[in-house]
Amino acid sequence: MPGEKEKRPGFLQDLNWRLEAAAFQGLFGLLRLMGVERASGFGGKLLRTLGPLTGTHKTVTRNLRIAFPDMGAAERDRLAVDQWEQTGRTFAELAVMDRLTPESGRIDIVGLERLHAVRDSGRPVVLISGHLANFEVMAAVIMAAGVPCQVTYRAANNPYVDALIRQSRERYGIKLFAPKGDGTRELMAGMKRGESIALLVDQKYNQGPEVEFFGQPVNASPGAARMALKFGTVMQPLSVVRLPGVRFRVTAHEPIAVPDTGDKAADVLAGVQAANRFVEDRVREHPVDWFWVHKRWPSQVYEALREAEA
Repeated sequence: MPGEKEKRPGFLQDLNWRLEAAAFQGLFGLLRLMGVERASGFGGKLLRTLGPLTGTHKTVTRNLRIAFPDMGAAERDRLAVDQWEQTGRTFAELAVMDRLTPESGRIDIVGLERLHAVRDSGRPVVLISGHLANFEVMAAVIMAAGVPCQVTYRAANNPYVDALIRQSRERYGIKLFAPKGDGTRELMAGMKRGESIALLVDQKYNQGPEVEFFGQPVNASPGAARMALKFGTVMQPLSVVRLPGVRFRVTAHEPIAVPDTGDKAADVLAGVQAANRFVEDRVREHPVDWFWVHKRWPSQVYEALREAEA
């Protein structure tokens, strides 16, 4: 609330944050000195080695069992390790994202005319995708296509690290918006100004409508479908695939129209399901590219899996 004093961290918390930020800045400086290919390769090798040793690896293997119950155990185990390399590459590439723009020649774009149509229309759309490959690349493509857009993200807990992340992304034209709560008011204001919004729709969400994701129930954010319906626009799906040689292919897919039958709840639910189905289809096409390290499904799905494994 305006006028309220912002809670200040204690001395030790602030010191810890500053030390973390210094280490973060040092690592990013080193990665930038390495250059694109070496930095990406270093990040990939590092997490391919360390990732399987962490407790998070159990989350990865359980997610793969939920998503691909018919996949052979050996293939799942191989995929579980391979995805760590992709995650490591994506993290390391954040340091050099200003060298991974369309102008770099490292990004092939399919369906660019769809983004140009959005730009030229002067009307906003809701750009949607998931945590696929290096998802930062999609934001770089949106900016290069000239689409006025608010790119949302979750602010880092460490404010000094968060400032460094913002600076890194600003190098390639991204002005980030970290909404408080669900950010609906701020996003609506942007769309009223004619700005599109870009949302990743595959995060864990504890409330919201229940839809199906890989044959299991998940609660999903209704924001993308709700905004598209309110402003009479479409959801414009994007995807990115990692190619050899630190290259990427970004695709602007066929727009998704949210139904407008007059039953708002049902229409939003249909839009949310369509958005999650889009992400699921992309993950099935290139499973190694997805961010398997987070718990996407509700606790009862994991509990059922543990009981089946017992």
